[in-house]
Amino acid sequence: MILTIDNIVTPEELTQLTTTLSRSNFVDGQTTAGWHAKLVKQNQQLEKTSPDVKPLEDLVINALQRNLLFKLAINPKQIHSLRFSRYEPEMHYGSHTDNALMGGKQFFRSDVSFTLFLSSPDSYEGGELIIEKPEGDLSYKLNAGSIIFYPSTFLHRVETVKTGTRLVVVGWIQSLIRDTAKREILFDIDTVRRAIFAKEGKSVEFDLLAKTHANLLRQWADL
Repeated sequence: MILTIDNIVTPEELTQLTTTLSRSNFVDGQTTAGWHAKLVKQNQQLEKTSPDVKPLEDLVINALQRNLLFKLAINPKQIHSLRFSRYEPEMHYGSHTDNALMGGKQFFRSDVSFTLFLSSPDSYEGGELIIEKPEGDLSYKLNAGSIIFYPSTFLHRVETVKTGTRLVVVGWIQSLIRDTAKREILFDIDTVRRAIFAKEGKSVEFDLLAKTHANLLRQWADL
């Protein structure tokens, strides 16, 4: 399941992110790429040792955790490995798959990848996020402050930036439900039961859906 959410950060938070990053030190993005991704990765990333990293990571994680749609669709267990990335003209990130396991002393599984767009789409040319699916490529270039979530299993790429600067936050999530199809089933059931509750209150139909959702979550959750 691919999910986009508009304005997941507030205008004030977006300003804080872009203002801080405008004065921060960026380094070659290949320093965090896997051995094969280094061949196709051409971008810049906020230096890991920068004092700005932790406050900005906390800001993004807090924005995600307060969003109900994110929690219902993703069932997050751990948000990890955030990267603040910058693409200047002629930079791109070729076709690749994200590493299955990420981390240093402790490893986390990458079930869901996300890109939080920080630059207005009118401020740069090119730089589309392309998700490669068997039925064809999907292209995304969202408004500043909007985010896209997609399964980490997909091949994807970032097209070459022609003019302007593309500023994004990318990150990965280990979900309580590792299987994409099962996450979507739970999300669909939860969406319907909430709609029924909004219209009818606690009905027999709501109780049956709530029981089914709870039992599937109990069966599928990876704790």
